[in-house]
Amino acid sequence: MAHRAPVPVPAATHRLVPSPAGRIHLVEQGSGPLVLLVHGFPESWYSWRHQLPALAAAGYRAVAVDVRGYGRSSRPAAPEAYRMLELVEDNAAVVHALGERTAVIVGHDWGSTIAADSALLRPDVFRAVGLLSVPYTPRGGPRPSEIFAGMGGEGRDEFYVSYFQEPGRAEAEIEPDVRGWLAGFYAALSADTMPEPGTPDPHFVAPGGTLRDRLPADGRLPGWLGEDELDFYAGEFERTGLIGALARYRNMDRDWEDLADFDGAPVTQPSLFVGGALDASTTWLADAIEAYPLTLPGLSASHILDGCGHWLQQERPAETNRLLLDWLASLPA
Repeated sequence: MAHRAPVPVPAATHRLVPSPAGRIHLVEQGSGPLVLLVHGFPESWYSWRHQLPALAAAGYRAVAVDVRGYGRSSRPAAPEAYRMLELVEDNAAVVHALGERTAVIVGHDWGSTIAADSALLRPDVFRAVGLLSVPYTPRGGPRPSEIFAGMGGEGRDEFYVSYFQEPGRAEAEIEPDVRGWLAGFYAALSADTMPEPGTPDPHFVAPGGTLRDRLPADGRLPGWLGEDELDFYAGEFERTGLIGALARYRNMDRDWEDLADFDGAPVTQPSLFVGGALDASTTWLADAIEAYPLTLPGLSASHILDGCGHWLQQERPAETNRLLLDWLASLPA
């Protein structure tokens, strides 16, 4: 399929900068203290389209990246090239390529974990960290694949992470109809389109089934996602495929091994957490949020947005922008 032109963000500049991956594509707007924005799965820099102009207008240099494996950033062939250690160094390389020494880093979904680990591993570069949707959980406990294998529900359903970890399975489901699959996945985790309570959980796969079997199939898009916006996301993945994006899930055991020296380690920089009350990431990891006095001792504020799903900076952009800007204004210069 022909590459679709991106839906523009006015006054934003696209750049390619060198990184250990080869190159990182970023979109930049504004001037001032650097705020690095890191997306999750299955998204892109475009997930921050509402934040870029708001941060720029408030006097910040807002930069949203395509994580390695996504968009116009490099897509290394080796699966282990997507380990957390590599992604952290990509982020540090972006900061330095932009002529800066330090930055505030903000992440959503997988980007939240990448942001937290960037702050943990490179405190010399990342002076504060904002976490959206996915709480910080220090490295520890059993091997991740063992935990996920034990999470199957009634009828021994398979947890979606285990499903994503097996090479080829999710690709075979998604790539024949990327746009339709993305629409269902975004809808499944959005407050206004998620399945009703008591219906099969879209985070699990039935034996012999696919994840899409449990995604909303009525074609209704969530209120935050227009047809043009869905076209942009779909166009990116139709061009790149899903292997790079799914590789993040396939490195979780490797990350667990790599980060053994950081077992239980807190992130001590000034931090912010914002979650959605209807997001499974918030409810399943409630214990992680309760542990913040120990794991995020520099936490400035923790907010749970009522009636909000997983894609919070797109579902509730004005509220997210206000919380981010209030927090940024509170940080030491």
